[in-house]
Amino acid sequence: MNSIEDVSIWSAVRRLVPELSDELQKRIRILERILALQPIGRRALAVEMGTTERVLRAELDFLRVQGLLTASSAGVSLTEDGEAVLDRVAEFAVRMDGRKELAERVSRVLGIPQVVVVEDDSDQNSWVKDNLGYRAAELLRSLLQPDEVVGITGGTTMAAIARRMPARAVSYPVKVVPARGGLGEKVEFQANTIASTLAEKLGGESMMLHVPDRLNEETMEQLLNDPYVQQRLPEIRKATLVVHGIGEAVKMAKRRQVPDEEVAWLENQQAVAEAFGYYFNQQGDVVYSMPTIGLRLDDLQNARVVMAVAGGSSKARAVAAAAKAYRIDVLITDEGAARLIVQSQDYYQDK
Repeated sequence: MNSIEDVSIWSAVRRLVPELSDELQKRIRILERILALQPIGRRALAVEMGTTERVLRAELDFLRVQGLLTASSAGVSLTEDGEAVLDRVAEFAVRMDGRKELAERVSRVLGIPQVVVVEDDSDQNSWVKDNLGYRAAELLRSLLQPDEVVGITGGTTMAAIARRMPARAVSYPVKVVPARGGLGEKVEFQANTIASTLAEKLGGESMMLHVPDRLNEETMEQLLNDPYVQQRLPEIRKATLVVHGIGEAVKMAKRRQVPDEEVAWLENQQAVAEAFGYYFNQQGDVVYSMPTIGLRLDDLQNARVVMAVAGGSSKARAVAAAAKAYRIDVLITDEGAARLIVQSQDYYQDK
């Protein structure tokens, strides 16, 4: 039986037993949030779910009796059976709650072949970013080929991918490289750290790039002539699978401590998105590019797969602009961003 028939049968079942749909969706959401946050205490999970401990206790007891959960002093986690069950119903759940259709609409609007939409809005709930990381890690693992060179940028969402990537029992012949230098923020969010963690989880190897993310022209020229950089830069630009985040232009400029006059200039140019050190307006035009060492937009043409991971309703415009600026093969986003992307398209079509 194919998925279309499954959904058709489920539609009929919901008409007969409508409360069954609510119960199934509720338990799937519980399992998804535990997977994203595990181990997590019952009180913290109740807050995340917007319910009370008393109501949640009954659900957790039921799931534990079914062998889907395990409890420890640190909190509850999914068992192997729990993860297997969730994997089997995940695609069905996506179709059931409309996220499959939403992903297909985003795919058509942005011209991105494959779009995955996770539940909720990461601007509103922090656990959603972990879910983005998990789905991206799952998809990344499925896309890997032998001798793959994975280029990955920095940031909190990329760190979530490395954190949520399951460790492989058997080493995989891949190399993970940082696509950019460091932002100078927390070490765990820098591309070097993320590349190292991801390579360790996959059983592959990694390479470091110890250069600042933002450079002036003079420093840039000096570094390009440095033997250390000359050895590593060609490896980075050979990335066959690129995984990156998409930032809001002004927010990213301020994080990089760009001078106020440059920030004002970006605002005047109506820059809305940033990726790989390039700043784009809503039409996808490059309005500014930073002197930086790492992957360039031109290098993406040589990649087998370009994957973007970005969520939150605040990033909807940035994602839409980036999709116009360069090729994206896979997008993992959340409902917050996806719904605004579709609504914006509908608004302009109505004008």
